[in-house]
Amino acid sequence: MLLARVAAASREVAGTSARSGKTALLADLFGQARPEDVALVIAYLSGRPPQGRIGIGWRLLGEEVPAATEPTLTLTETDAALTAIAGTTGPGSRTARRDAVHALLGAATAEEQRFLVRLLTGEVRQGALHAVALEAVARAAGVPAADLRRAVMLDGSLPRVARAVLADGAPALTLFRLQVGRPVQPMLAHSAGTVAEALAALGTACAVEEKLDGIRVQVHRRGGEVRVYTRSLEDITDRLPDVAEAAGRLAGDGFVLDGEVIALTPGGRPAPFQDIASRVGSRSDVAAARAALPLSPVYFDLLAAEGAGLLDLPARERHARLAALVPEDLRVRRLTVVDPASAEETDAARRFFDRALRDGREGVVVKSLDAPYSAGRRGRSWLKVKPVRTLDLVVVAVERGHGRRTGLLSNLHLAARGTDGRMVMLGKTFKGLTDAMLAWQTEHLGRLAVRDDGRTVTVRPELVVEIAYDGLQRSPRYPAGVALRFARVVRHRPDKSAAEADTIEHVLATGGAPDAPAAPGR
Repeated sequence: MLLARVAAASREVAGTSARSGKTALLADLFGQARPEDVALVIAYLSGRPPQGRIGIGWRLLGEEVPAATEPTLTLTETDAALTAIAGTTGPGSRTARRDAVHALLGAATAEEQRFLVRLLTGEVRQGALHAVALEAVARAAGVPAADLRRAVMLDGSLPRVARAVLADGAPALTLFRLQVGRPVQPMLAHSAGTVAEALAALGTACAVEEKLDGIRVQVHRRGGEVRVYTRSLEDITDRLPDVAEAAGRLAGDGFVLDGEVIALTPGGRPAPFQDIASRVGSRSDVAAARAALPLSPVYFDLLAAEGAGLLDLPARERHARLAALVPEDLRVRRLTVVDPASAEETDAARRFFDRALRDGREGVVVKSLDAPYSAGRRGRSWLKVKPVRTLDLVVVAVERGHGRRTGLLSNLHLAARGTDGRMVMLGKTFKGLTDAMLAWQTEHLGRLAVRDDGRTVTVRPELVVEIAYDGLQRSPRYPAGVALRFARVVRHRPDKSAAEADTIEHVLATGGAPDAPAAPGR
């Protein structure tokens, strides 16, 4: 398949608002693609080339290269070129990479060039999301979407399943089943505002479990072999020998455990998330990393035991099997609520939530005891409850948008008031902005601009924005030594002056950053 066909589909999907329309366009595209091309089609439309981020910056991609007049560049040729660019290192690599990028762009038409630039800068955001692509593959293959969804959740790869079903039809779906040693996509949770809301929404017997601020892991053991996978299904066994050893000591076999790895401070409180993430991400001197920060697995679900899948069993049965396999100190703390309409049990659940927060947990997850495990889906039978933190921060700069946001001022640079009157940068976000909010802030911040380098517009620090966030994490990039986690815009506050924005002292005192440094100027 030509890259031009994918670039055109991306443009068409971006211009279509209805999900049904997007699905129809993608189904037509998948129907035309060779099965062996489908994986690349899905990867490119999702904005995730198989090579990942290959270090090609805006400066290089912005160099003008004459475009081809006719489309001849295939997906296979594009993939090979990107693989070669990603693998170019060593002396002279900068020139070689530049030449390779120019050669690739020179083989592309103008529309293909625009698509490649968006693809390589992470700006492909036309709404061709996983769920829409899955429905489109099902339509193109003539199979029920529910059957395809289950195959994908068990295999962990839509591109792999799509290739099989488009080549061989519905019988191919029977080949995909839970297998110990092959990770499945984890079940995820929706959000609820309070514990009482979560209990009322589920309306059935529930477990209220602590929500841990660790790294989600899936641990497989078959015979003497243990494998540890991340939420994104990456094999990290070699980086977590302590977790693998703990699984090797369990009495059962042929099992798949779902949980998180955490670390505890000497005082018994959870270590900061970024410390855990750094340990899990470390590929060098694993022994030293382990000694510096021992990790502990904490499990909350069992997906297979003795080689048999348990996904379709209700949660109460899965947990009973989990409790028989895993000792209590390796299981998440939980409270069972038999009657969610009971005021007494609801109060007990609230107290459990409060205790979890005092103990340094993120919150709780309320889970129906009757529900199966919906791998790969954000199921309504799991509801997470976390405290809502908001700050009033000042916009000090804004980045120009790309893709659908071209021509708009999008990514906000956020700061709190410092002790000496300076603005203290805490991070950036474009999350939560509606089209109307984008249009308004583009006009408003344009009037506050004091400097523009073509990508970032520095503005007078006057606009206050209400920001929701999940907490703070240590960051050497910013002057206070902390950054916002998962920041998103709630609303603009033009009614407030910058003098009314939150101070850095307030941020550090209330933001939940373990061992946060003192505020600048103290």
